[in-house]
Amino acid sequence: KSLIWYIYYDMPSRLPNNIDGRSSGVCTKAFLSCLQGNHATVSWFQLLKSMRAQIHLKGYNQDPQLSSSRLIEVDQPFEIVRNKNGTKRAVMIGVNYTGQKGELSGCHDDVESITSYLIESHGFEKENMTVLMDDGIHEPPTYRNIMVACRAIVRESKPGDTVFFHYSGHGGRIQDINKDEADGFDETIIPSDYFRAGQITDDDLNKTLVKPMKKGVYVVALMDCCHSGTVLDLPYVCTEGSHMTRQTQLNLDFKKTKFCGFFYSCIRAN
Repeated sequence: KSLIWYIYYDMPSRLPNNIDGRSSGVCTKAFLSCLQGNHATVSWFQLLKSMRAQIHLKGYNQDPQLSSSRLIEVDQPFEIVRNKNGTKRAVMIGVNYTGQKGELSGCHDDVESITSYLIESHGFEKENMTVLMDDGIHEPPTYRNIMVACRAIVRESKPGDTVFFHYSGHGGRIQDINKDEADGFDETIIPSDYFRAGQITDDDLNKTLVKPMKKGVYVVALMDCCHSGTVLDLPYVCTEGSHMTRQTQLNLDFKKTKFCGFFYSCIRAN
């Protein structure tokens, strides 16, 4: 099985004039706070509810949501690692857009915090973690480098392995040219060289990261960005709110596709 989940914010598709990066990282921080502060088993429902409370406490009105490739009961325990014996791999992407309009300030901190948490709490090893950041030290989070990292982790992962995918940066929307989106837009993540290479669409991520993943790989993704509500194009959705159900519901706008034996789930703030 595989698991992917993510958080997003509703901002414009071009980089917003958010020089102080005020809103960056709030969902990553809420996620870490909920897990680090609770040593008992936390269900999907409890995680969503706790994250929502923390996000609202910070003055934001986004609500976390869960997406998955299969129907799941949200009272089941949330897990980052399911098979303790498999190899644990990660792709960590933090884009501050250093020196650009719309520069953020917290995305590198997000990656460093999640990386430390995975190593200290879940036994991930640095040699199996790809880190992309525009900090002048790591490989930059360019369009090419992000796609290469996605292809590599799909190629290297085997049944029984765990994959964690984390993106912190801007997200956006562009016109859907292949007419497979109900709202007429593709959701995107925005690499550091977006002005030259373009944005990475939900179709790109689904084709590169989701569909090729081998059966038996357990994948978790945290997408802390705007407009990523369907950035992995998964069929089941669940919202933490007054009408939240105890299981994910089929998204009627989802275009049916074949998922080959894995399980993806996604959390986002709507």
